[in-house]
Amino acid sequence: MTAATPLVSVCIPTYKGAQTIGPAIASVLAQTCVDFELIVIDDGSPDDTAAVVASFQDVRLRYLRNPTNLGPEGNWNRCLDVAGGRYFKLLPHDDLLAPNCLARQVAVLEQDKDQALALVFSARDVIGPSGRVLMQRGYRGARAGRLDAATVQRHCARRGTNLLGEPGALLFRTALARTVGQFDARDPYVIDMDYWFRLLAHGDAYYCDERLAAFRVSAEQWSVVLGQQQSDDFCRCIARHAARNGVTLGPVDRFLAHAAPILNSLARRLFYRLYLR
Repeated sequence: MTAATPLVSVCIPTYKGAQTIGPAIASVLAQTCVDFELIVIDDGSPDDTAAVVASFQDVRLRYLRNPTNLGPEGNWNRCLDVAGGRYFKLLPHDDLLAPNCLARQVAVLEQDKDQALALVFSARDVIGPSGRVLMQRGYRGARAGRLDAATVQRHCARRGTNLLGEPGALLFRTALARTVGQFDARDPYVIDMDYWFRLLAHGDAYYCDERLAAFRVSAEQWSVVLGQQQSDDFCRCIARHAARNGVTLGPVDRFLAHAAPILNSLARRLFYRLYLR
């Protein structure tokens, strides 16, 4: 790859990210894989986000500012539009990458010569506002390796959650993203899972059981604010993609797809109450 055509595009969509975007940028610049571009797209932040980004001096870092606020969906899609690398990673400004994240995930897709894989994802840490690790998440019961796309979608339905993880935990081909199209926020809480399922219509998933990313939780976070509609969004998404991708969901699957998100939402609220006070 030439300097003008990076191997990986890491895009950080941000709005009012001054408090956390510094560590996010630093975690990308510390990658052992050095062939990447890092694009920060500021959705019109009124805080010091621009100054924080300007404090980093690296030729791979580019800062763009939207002339008008596009909202999360619009800004995520602008990230897709400007990415020029072979592979694409979306990293929310709250989150972090482990130093070997890009190297490990790129290696998986580089070895996939037949492009039978739609995406690679990893286990991750859940961190609090201060960066303290609160817990770990992963694909429970799975070993590192290839996972059948239909099986992954059924498991998500049965467990009532996005088992593939938050955007920072995934890497996929930019060419496939061009085929799949833009992020769709008709069900805002599952905008990421909706996109992962659309990718999985074109191949399987590969799971890295190493914790290669960290997902930060806070009381003000988008996914927390949307807590009341999490279950409804999840159920609509599951039903839509089961029909579209030919995934058969039995009666038990359908029941759990409705019941499990409600229980998960209650557990999540209790967790936030205990750890985010």
